[in-house]
Amino acid sequence: MTKKPFKADERDNEDGLLPQEYYFTAEDEIDLFECWNLLWNSRFLIAFITLLFTVLAVTAALLMTPVYKAEILLAPASAQESGGISLGGLGGLASLVGVSGSLGGGTDEGLAVLKSRLFLSEFFIKESLLPIMFEEQWQEKEPDSRPTMWDAYELFTKQVLAINLDKKSGMINLSISWKDPIIAADWANKLVVVLNEHMRNHAIKEAAQSIDYLNQQISQTSVLEMQQMLYGLIEDETKKTMLANVRTEYAFKVIDPAVAPERKTKPKRAFISILGMVCGFLFAVILVFFIEFIRKYKQEHSARLDAASLH
Repeated sequence: MTKKPFKADERDNEDGLLPQEYYFTAEDEIDLFECWNLLWNSRFLIAFITLLFTVLAVTAALLMTPVYKAEILLAPASAQESGGISLGGLGGLASLVGVSGSLGGGTDEGLAVLKSRLFLSEFFIKESLLPIMFEEQWQEKEPDSRPTMWDAYELFTKQVLAINLDKKSGMINLSISWKDPIIAADWANKLVVVLNEHMRNHAIKEAAQSIDYLNQQISQTSVLEMQQMLYGLIEDETKKTMLANVRTEYAFKVIDPAVAPERKTKPKRAFISILGMVCGFLFAVILVFFIEFIRKYKQEHSARLDAASLH
């Protein structure tokens, strides 16, 4: 298409800011009025598609299973509260024979145990959670088709359990997300109880093994000073065992227990509805312009064919 020159009005060019002439074509110009006119003429189609998307989004949001989040606030047990024992000058000897001065592991170890496959598998079995977690898939008459412990672990760690550690304060927020708010709160509280019990029993067992080992070393040495040091280590391990037996909140202390939440966290129905409406409107506008593009393309193609047939 040949470009036709457009002469600038001399009155508009008195200050010398405009060029003497410039070129444009109708194809290069975006006619906003034409676009608006196209959208206005297609307003009923746009409104219908937008309404359709909105209805589908609202329906999907209403059909989604509501999810509730139960949260429990924890604090790591301090060395004094968890029975930390000062070994004094026996620290070097204790490390040589494999005896620790503190009762149990720290926060990192406790959280690692909490997220471990072994601990959670034991928790699932103890609380009989698989029939609850896989209620729809659980079939009593077909054991081979039931979800496995691996499936339960994957579901629990990826969608149910969430742990947030505040590094500044050391506080731990543990949350359980589930469709039943009462069950979610119950799982959160029981999980901490079972974790403390697991860590406490492990520490007691470890202390008993240390005492047995120290008694063996006493029987194998005749050096009085060495025997006295070993007896001191046995005394410390005995204190640790006594404190562990007494203290129920061994690894983590519950600051704020979980209660059944009254409000769901998912789905966010208002957001989903608005998002569906916006997506519907954008889709309708794009569809209108696409249809118009196809219509103009067909017209131009027909015009070319007619022109070619005349020649």
